[in-house]
Amino acid sequence: MKKTELKKQKEILLSLRAEILNSGILKSKEDLTVTSDDLADEGDLAAVVVNQEISFEIRNREFEKLRAIENALGKIENGTYGLCEECDERIKDKRLKKQPWAVLCINHAEEKERELQKFSRTA
Repeated sequence: MKKTELKKQKEILLSLRAEILNSGILKSKEDLTVTSDDLADEGDLAAVVVNQEISFEIRNREFEKLRAIENALGKIENGTYGLCEECDERIKDKRLKKQPWAVLCINHAEEKERELQKFSRTA
């Protein structure tokens, strides 16, 4: 990858990281508490539990994305950015533009997705 394109990808990754860190999603604890008013009614408690599960899932996805971004930034520093972790082939620029933290080429990403779908059907 050309130095100019690598620099551009690094800027995009840094921007995405800042967006996640500054969004407040990872810091907010407001939706994770249950008040005594919520315990009085089963319907209210059920709604709170559902909202908490959604909040946990959103936070989990943001943490995973943040980890992937940090990993990609590390790969830029050590010179392995844009290489598939399975086959060491270059990940297509089109894929990296859509998902700058990608670690697998499209073939291996699709293979992994099929394995996950197969596993989730059997579980």
